[in-house]
Amino acid sequence: MTVHHLSRAEARRIAVTAQLLDAARPEALLDVVTHLTMLQLDPTAAVAPSADLVAWTRLGDRYAPAHLAQALDRDRTLFEYRATVRPMTDLRLYLAQMERAPAHAAARTWLEANAAFRLDLLARLRDHGPLLSRDLPDTSAVAWPSSGWTNNRNVTQMLEVLAARGEVAVAGREGRQRLWDLAERVFPAGVVPVPYDDAVRERDARRLRALGVARAATTAQPVERADVGEAGEPAVVAGTDGEWRVDPGALDRPFAGRTALLSPFDRLVHDRQRARELFDFDYTLEMYKPTDQRRWGYFALPVLHDDRLVGKVDAAADRTTGRFVVHAVHEDVPFTPAMADDVDAELEALAAWLGLELQR
Repeated sequence: MTVHHLSRAEARRIAVTAQLLDAARPEALLDVVTHLTMLQLDPTAAVAPSADLVAWTRLGDRYAPAHLAQALDRDRTLFEYRATVRPMTDLRLYLAQMERAPAHAAARTWLEANAAFRLDLLARLRDHGPLLSRDLPDTSAVAWPSSGWTNNRNVTQMLEVLAARGEVAVAGREGRQRLWDLAERVFPAGVVPVPYDDAVRERDARRLRALGVARAATTAQPVERADVGEAGEPAVVAGTDGEWRVDPGALDRPFAGRTALLSPFDRLVHDRQRARELFDFDYTLEMYKPTDQRRWGYFALPVLHDDRLVGKVDAAADRTTGRFVVHAVHEDVPFTPAMADDVDAELEALAAWLGLELQR
């Protein structure tokens, strides 16, 4: 098989285009999620919830958060699965994985010890669902053991385990709280599961199309893998070590870039090692650090300009006062006047989308 030799500029442009961050914007939310394969759900809303921010970065003012709620709750063209939003047409790629869940021995042991608790939750959802987790009683025989925030949160953990197994699913939300129901009332009937190994290969191929260029294997990432196995074709990227995989359909395409403000969870930057290798971009999400140890800010937004990641914006939405406050713009490289104007225009657009007044 031919090994493709790419400059880092070529690799960056492939990555930016694959993530729908070039000048050619997609038309609709479903198009975005289908191509990207998922949106990550995260409760942090210092600017906006990450799923909404990722969608807005691709669609601009064509997108409103109500579109995501409608696709999940009413149209059912999208579904929630393990802290992500995915196209319902991809459900077939996860059913075999659901049949194997839970994967961890400790979770299996806990589930077996709470067989009656599982049946009780399923019966209550069957009779009264959809329900919030707080509306379901804790009838567990054995508490969920954890040294973290999940300790003894037995109802929530059982729902998570049953969702991973495909027995229950998120049917909607009340505010930020999930409404749970039997999966058979949320998922369409008659979906034929793709066999597990075939599904893994297809997910790897779709992930590579969404990333453009990626490692066959890399360090584990939270929520979603960053590696792509044997998908695509081998490539060497100048100035980096080891083999990459590239989507052959992404090669030799013209590129026109734009400026974008990214969520810290955006897949263009989520794999921090890849961001360093391809973009020379150093980034850490600093919301968990003490204030005096932050270099860029609580929820700093990476700045994309054409095929480069050029800085970070420390900003926050103050909904109490109706302001979108920009605390600092950190320039990794000196901004040209045109770059500065483009970043200002994006800040204005983001503030307008949020319905807030920009304050710098």
